[in-house]
This record gives sequence, C-alpha cells and structure tokens, in this order.
Amino acid sequence: MTKASAPSLPVQSSQPVSLSSLGPGIMVAAAAIGGSHLVASTQAGALFGWQLVGLIILVNLFKYPFFQFGARYGAATGESLLAGYARLGRPWLMMFLGLNLFSSVVNVAALLGLTGALITWFIPAVSAQVLAAVAALISGLIILRGHYNMVDSVSKWIVALLAVITIIAAGLAFSTTTTISPDFVAPSPWTLASLGILISLMGWMPAPVEVSAMNSVWSRSKFSDQKRPDMKAALFDLNVGYIGTALLALVFLALGAKILHGTGVELPKSGAAFSVQLANLYAAAMGDWSRWLMMTAAVCCIYSSTLTCMDGYNRVNKSAFDNLNGRDSVDTESPKLVLLMTAASLSLVLLFPGTMLAMLKFAMMTAFLTTPVFALMNYRLIKADHVPEQYRPGALLTVWSQAGLIFLAGFALLFIWWQWLM
Repeated sequence: MTKASAPSLPVQSSQPVSLSSLGPGIMVAAAAIGGSHLVASTQAGALFGWQLVGLIILVNLFKYPFFQFGARYGAATGESLLAGYARLGRPWLMMFLGLNLFSSVVNVAALLGLTGALITWFIPAVSAQVLAAVAALISGLIILRGHYNMVDSVSKWIVALLAVITIIAAGLAFSTTTTISPDFVAPSPWTLASLGILISLMGWMPAPVEVSAMNSVWSRSKFSDQKRPDMKAALFDLNVGYIGTALLALVFLALGAKILHGTGVELPKSGAAFSVQLANLYAAAMGDWSRWLMMTAAVCCIYSSTLTCMDGYNRVNKSAFDNLNGRDSVDTESPKLVLLMTAASLSLVLLFPGTMLAMLKFAMMTAFLTTPVFALMNYRLIKADHVPEQYRPGALLTVWSQAGLIFLAGFALLFIWWQWLM
C-alpha cells in the first residue's frame, strides 16, 4: 500500500439520525433494483421455486460489509472511495476505472434496451429503440439540468412507488392458487449446469460491489454545502437502502415462485417478454387491472436503475479521472462524460437490438467475477493506517467480511473452473 498522510477528520454533524439523512442509500437501492430483481430474482423463483431463498440471503449478507466499508470510509476520512483507491496505488485505480468504463456502457445499454422494450407494452406503436432513446434523453435532462437533487428526488419517488406496487402484487400472488402441472418435477439449482444462472443472479444481487463507489460520490454531492453526516447517519442511510433492496429481491422471487413455478409455462428468453408473460398470468388470475399493476412495477423497476446508473457511473468515472490527476473534487458532474457514455450505450441498443438479454447476463457474470477484487480493495482500504482507528470495523465485522471474501472468491473460482478449465 502506498504511504500517504492521514486526511484531516471531516466535520461531523451533531444532527440526530433521521429521514433527512436518507439519499445516497436510497439511490443505491434504485440502482440495484433492476435486472437483478425483475429478471434474475423472478426467473429464479419461476425456475426453482423457493430453493434459492437461502442463496439470495447469503449473497446479500456476504456483500454487505463491502458496501458498508464504502460508506464508513467516506464518513471517517472525508474522502471519496476513489481517493482511497488512489492511496492503494495508481494501478488499482486504473484497473477500477477500466472495469467501470466497460460496466458503464454495457450495463446502461442493457437497462436502456429493457426500458424501451417494456414501455412498448404501453405504447405499442413506437419501437423499443425509439423509446430507449427517449428514456436516455429524459434521464440525461434530469441529470444535466436537475443535477444531484433532482436525481435524488426522482429516484426516491420511483423506489417508493415500486415498493408499494410490488408488495401489493406479492399479496395478490399469495391470495391466488396456482395450478401446478401433475407431472411437474422441480429442477435442482445445485448442479454444475445451473452454475451460470446462479452466478448471473449473484452478480447484481443486490448490486455490483463497485456501486459502493457511487454511494461515496453521491454522499459528497448531498453534503457538499453543509456539515458532513456522522458515522451513524451515513450507515443509517446505507442500511435503509440495502435492507430494503434485499427484501424486495425476496419479494420478486416470491412472485416468480407463486405465479410461474410448476405451471409448465415456458419462460421467454427476453426480459421484457418475461415481464409481459408474468403480467398476463396475473391478469388471467385476477383481472385485466392487475396487468397494468405488474407492467407499471416492471417499468419503475428498470427505469429507476437506468436513471441512477447513468448518473452514478458517470460521477464515479469523473471522480476516478480526477483522482488519477491528483485531486479529489467534490464536483463530480461532467456533462461531456454524460453525453459521451450515454451515446455509447445508446449506440449498442440501436446497433444490436436483439442482444439486450445476453448483454445483461454477461454484465451480471462480469460483475460477479470482479466482485472479489473490489471487495478486497474496500477491505484493505478500511483497514488502512490513515483511517482513524475508532472508525475501522470491529472484530465481528472483520470476520464477517473475511467470510464474505472466501464465499465470493470461492464461487468466482468455481465458475472460472467450470466455464474455461473443466
């Protein structure tokens, strides 16, 4: 680790923890509740029923320390997580930037494509590509004209609406009796053949670990003109968003398990077609009004992720470029970078319209394979000498994070062996 002087301690707020502390953590939730929930979690329930509940809980538990370390580091040092990566050494920050630039384009492209495809259900006369471009334009205007505050406000409203609709949908699902095919035998997810599905599920469950860097730069934007929150406020914000995201993942799995599992209905390969199929099954059981409920939930789910990822990835990239040049600026807005990255993502949608689901699954797998690396970076950083000792994790959190590293690295190595060495 490169040696650097310890930063001066940030000014800590004396305000009690309250709902006003919320912001970056809810935006992390908005970024997370996308493909991992609507597509991966629901399909996991549809394919395997309740068998993957334990895995979803485990991956959320084992990723948690590394998200917390990101929030903890910012509150402890006053620096962004990107400045911390620079302290680990310039190659670490360059590696992070390279992977994040790739993720920015591929992930946002997949989300834009899925957003456009879902909206065609409401506006069938307009092509999915045109609607994806409209979604990109609206998101860009919110980011460039409304800045952090508008992205924060919009994402909070969307997440609140999504949570209410999804819980209502789950309640309706549990009040309905699903007809299971008499010759149905539930497949087991615990086979090597299912490993790709499991890795895709875990990659964005609840979100890639690099999203912890988004939390870092969003926190600096929220508190740039006032006292910084104390450690309790920072962790309260993260915990509300993280726990809410994990619970919604289980709710989406329940939707798939209750409505689709064992019915003998073949699952479409397209994420948008899968959502429409789920909505149609609801309508068959409960009436046409429920179809609108499910499709609204699907659009909210994916668009919230699209908007926050467009903003968060670009802020993180801007902060990484700044720190490579030796400055950790609070201002992480870059209109040029937003336009460039959005244009690159939209180009993928327009040029390769039939590859969105494959792109989404590839992004999920890539996210999981890089997770142990980013998790290790966050672990090393929070244990570094320049972090005040009172803010470093205690014995329980240390053991928890070490177990998480073993779990995440073990699955990644198993997948590499199965995919390329077996």
